[in-house]
Formats: sequence, structure tokens, C-alpha cells
Amino acid sequence: MIKIMADSTCDLSNEVLEKYDISTAPLKINIDGKSYKDKVEINPETFFNMLENLSDFPTTGAPSPAEYLAIMDEAVESGHTHILCICMSSGTSGSYQSAEIARDYFYEEHPTSPVHIQIIDSKCMSHGSGWLLIKSALLRERGASFEEIVGFNEQYKTNVKHFLSVDDLNHLIKSGRISNASAMIGKLLMLKPVMTMKDGKGSVVAKERGRKKVLKHYVEEFKKRNDPEQTEFVIIGYTTDASVAESLKVKMQEETDFAGDIYVMQMGVSVGTHVGPGGISMFFMEK
Repeated sequence: MIKIMADSTCDLSNEVLEKYDISTAPLKINIDGKSYKDKVEINPETFFNMLENLSDFPTTGAPSPAEYLAIMDEAVESGHTHILCICMSSGTSGSYQSAEIARDYFYEEHPTSPVHIQIIDSKCMSHGSGWLLIKSALLRERGASFEEIVGFNEQYKTNVKHFLSVDDLNHLIKSGRISNASAMIGKLLMLKPVMTMKDGKGSVVAKERGRKKVLKHYVEEFKKRNDPEQTEFVIIGYTTDASVAESLKVKMQEETDFAGDIYVMQMGVSVGTHVGPGGISMFFMEK
């Protein structure tokens, strides 16, 4: 039996996590001197309602090794013989390192255990690692071996295409995800940056004037870059405005020949801390 697990930045909905039996270790969200577990003690709606009135910019912390270890122990007790943990990019968080420490603790406590534990540095953010998790669960359903699922992740993880744009650049500036100079140019010209992942870190790849052009950019790039053999589904993410995400879904259905599932899911608090209100993202497998 194969157990699939992750950290909470995968941003998969509770319905999807439950459907595919994926467990998540929560990141910590530090707000005005208090610490909350992402998706356990605070949800996106509560967080974004609080955001405007906070005296200090929120910060995030990686899950502790104990959070991961508890999931591993529970999986083994439930009869799982293999555990696959897919973490957010090690270039943006310590989540991957915490998971590795948890794995080492597990083997120290159970030196003769036959259980196989593999930790994947996804090189992805948000629904990017979420994309790999759903794909891994589908492969598991189809009878793929543990080695085949691990091999898929290692081979294709850098092909998961990320697109992210925001209304307010201040959160990306404060969290260090975009430079002040780039942000100021964008503000002056009323441009919205379009970001992707490069070498495991966020990178601005385009600037568009207005949300409509951002969505057009997403669709046109999908047409050019999509790998039809690997993209069984697309994930569209948002922080506060579900209607924009739904508009992008309709645009994809009307203007492309993609016939697979298109998931629309809200980003979690840990990712929302850095993205801020008005974030819109899209994820698929590129050639």
C-alpha cells in the first residue's frame, strides 16, 4: 500500500485530499504574535478578513519534523508499506528539509522497518505540487508501482508550468518574492506581473496591463506550451476572487481544445500570505 503525503502549501481542497487519501503537514502562520496551523486553526476566509487590520506583516514557518513523523507513523500503523511525500520547493521553504529529518527520525526509531519512504523536492509552489500529488494518486489508482510513481515525479516535476498574477504587489515585495524595482515599475505603468517558477524559485516572465490581458496570456501560453500527453487536468487557483478563476476556466473551455478536468481551488493561508488578495494562478504540464 502506498501512502501519499505533502505539506499544506499544496493547496488542494479538502474534497480532493479526502478523495485521494492525501495527508498534509500544516505550515505555521505567525500573525501579530500568535501562531496558527495552516488549514487547521485558520482558513483563507478568516485570514483575508484579518489582513487589512494587521499591525505587522504575517510570516510563515515550515511544518515541524514531528508533524510529518506523525503522518508517517499513522500510515505505517494503517498497513502502508511505502510513503511518498511531495514537498514545496526547497528553494522557498524549509518544508522539504523538515520532511527529510522526519524520515531520518522514523528510521532511527524503527531501524529494521521494511517501509520505504521517499521525499520529493517538487521544485513547485502551491497547486504546482498539488498537481504532482493528484497525478501520483491517479498513477497509484492505475496500479503503478512505487518506483514508477517516484520516477514520474523526478522526471517531470520541473515541467509543471506555473502562472501567477496578483492585484496588489505589496505582499510579494514584503515577502521578498519580487524586487522593489520591478514592483515599482509595474505600479507606475499599471502592469500586473505574471510569475512562474524557475530553478525552484519565483520569477517574473511577463507584465500585462489589466486582468483580461493576464487571463489571455495564460490561455495563449497554454496553447503553446501544453503537453497534451501528460496534462490530464489543469488546476486554476485563486486567493480571494473565485469568479475570476471561474472566468478563466470558461475561457479555457471555449478557446482551447483541452477536454480534461479543470479544477478551481482556493490557495491556502501560507501561500496567500505571500500572494495577497486578487491572486490568480494556473498549472499544467508543459512540453
